[in-house]
Amino acid sequence: MSDTHRRFRVSPDRPLALLASCPAYAATPLGENAALSALGHGHVLLKDETARMRLGSFKALGGTYAIVQMIQDASGATDLLSDAARATAAGMTFITASAGNHGLSVGAGARIFGAQARIVLDSTVPASFAARITAMGAEVIRVPGGYADAVAHAIRTANDNDWLLLADGSWPGYEARPALIMEGYTVLAEECRQQFATTGDWPTHVFLQAGVGGLAAAVAGHIRAFWDVQPVITVVEPDRAPCLKLSAAAGHPVTATGAQSNMGRLDCKDVSLLAFDALRLDADHFVSITDAQAEAAVALFAQAGVATTPSGAASLAGMIAAGLPVQARSLVIATEGASG
Repeated sequence: MSDTHRRFRVSPDRPLALLASCPAYAATPLGENAALSALGHGHVLLKDETARMRLGSFKALGGTYAIVQMIQDASGATDLLSDAARATAAGMTFITASAGNHGLSVGAGARIFGAQARIVLDSTVPASFAARITAMGAEVIRVPGGYADAVAHAIRTANDNDWLLLADGSWPGYEARPALIMEGYTVLAEECRQQFATTGDWPTHVFLQAGVGGLAAAVAGHIRAFWDVQPVITVVEPDRAPCLKLSAAAGHPVTATGAQSNMGRLDCKDVSLLAFDALRLDADHFVSITDAQAEAAVALFAQAGVATTPSGAASLAGMIAAGLPVQARSLVIATEGASG
């Protein structure tokens, strides 16, 4: 398959080189979960992101890496602790809209390397996220409405103040920075590849939850480019925000409409253009799940010893809905902890 449909790096080499010197980095747990396998839907391999780098979600791999790469590019310094890098970072202000976890990642990256961060949260984002982001040293900007309203506010504010927009979605003319975020996410897929290559325990199916699609596209792209054994890849979305499913069926980006979903981090009505262009070829299926199915998956995760949210449990809900044979081996991801 040609990879010209992917306009982002699927190699994890650059983010892994950075993480090698990060004391908070360690590969997150991956293995068969006996309690989930006992549900009768085949063997279930769980990638647990609920404690990733003390931020509690896979998002820790994206925003922070993008900030580092942008500081390096702007300063020309490879040593981020050098005077040149610190001086450059001090003059940089990053702004992004977030449903929570991406804002934590951007806030953490800015704090670590001496930049400033402004995180725009819409009215649906829990106060717990605002408190955690503020504790990172970032400024929280609250706006009424939903996620799309927060994105629009972040774009306007970035333009008005000459700040650096670091959105995790992409659209025509805005691709380079979200591509960096997605590059960071490929670390998750590479951790899986390394373990499967050692154990030979390759999955037959992979279920990837999606909001705008950044994680799903990054992991699927890495799988198609680097995994020795190719699984069936299914993208899972809320039925109230199935923007990727609708767009794949139409052959072009489509805005989803629907009420607010309990899958807050996945409740995105518009696709990331980078993600859509990649997933339309890299994914095999696009499915949507109900809020009730997501809540049921949260309870099943709890019984299996994993505390997560409806967003974090969506891949398991999608797997259960697929009705797989007992010999299937499915990879699911708990993408965030219960505080999400």
